[in-house]
Amino acid sequence: MPFKHQLLALFVALIWGTNFVFIELGLNDLPPFLFASLRFTFAALPLVLILPRPKTLWRYLIAYGFFIGFGQFGLLFWVMGSHMSPGLASLVIQLQAVFTILLALILFKETIRWQQIIALIISFAGVLLIGIKGNNDATSIGLVVILVAALSWAAGNIVVKRCGKVNIIAFLAWSSIFAVPPLALMSFYYEGPALISERLVSAPWHAWAIVLWQTLGNTLIGYGLWNLLLQRHATALVAPWALLVPVFGMAASSTFLDESMPWWKWIAATFIIAGLVINLRSTQSSPPLIKGPLV
Repeated sequence: MPFKHQLLALFVALIWGTNFVFIELGLNDLPPFLFASLRFTFAALPLVLILPRPKTLWRYLIAYGFFIGFGQFGLLFWVMGSHMSPGLASLVIQLQAVFTILLALILFKETIRWQQIIALIISFAGVLLIGIKGNNDATSIGLVVILVAALSWAAGNIVVKRCGKVNIIAFLAWSSIFAVPPLALMSFYYEGPALISERLVSAPWHAWAIVLWQTLGNTLIGYGLWNLLLQRHATALVAPWALLVPVFGMAASSTFLDESMPWWKWIAATFIIAGLVINLRSTQSSPPLIKGPLV
């Protein structure tokens, strides 16, 4: 991966990592599914009225909207609402890197090299340490649900690989249309029309500013660059960059939300960074250990 693309991946990780602070602040004023619904509504409108539909199949737009909109962010917002701290959530959801590489191995003709296997094991050890030591920061249901969110993120990555090269902004805007209905239905059922109406009226200006940042910064810029990288490089080289997200996420949560940073969080972050470095240093000259597809 060229150095400038590595810088882009680092920039995306910074946006996504610090975004967990904004999510936590937004959840103080907006319930999770309503928050996510607004985020993807503004990601779709008004861009779908300006940009033509990307040249890809409808099923890819629908699948991406569902997996990223509802599966990743709807569930992530719900977990962060009362079941997991922001810093810990930013870390556990990074199992998407493991899920993405495994799905790519199964579905595409991509290869996994022994260095990448070692890198994933080291990174997963960091996540495992969080799971063992972070009992006071997460509920059991929160951990299960955020693993489903991580798998949904991985599925969205695979959809991007499958649909080929398209206009990324148009793809994000049009796919966001299909994120809104399941999120809105969950908001109506789980949060109720009374709470929805009350929060829409009473939400302060900074809550709407956070929703706008979710749309512009996190979705259109962050996922726009991320999907561009996925289109141009092997999944195994791109996905692990997201393992830097919890490093930025925990640092931002500690700085702005006073989240505690005990020794085990620093060790877990060290494992994650080490795994990323090993993965990036893997070269095409080393023979593949496993070659897909497996099925």
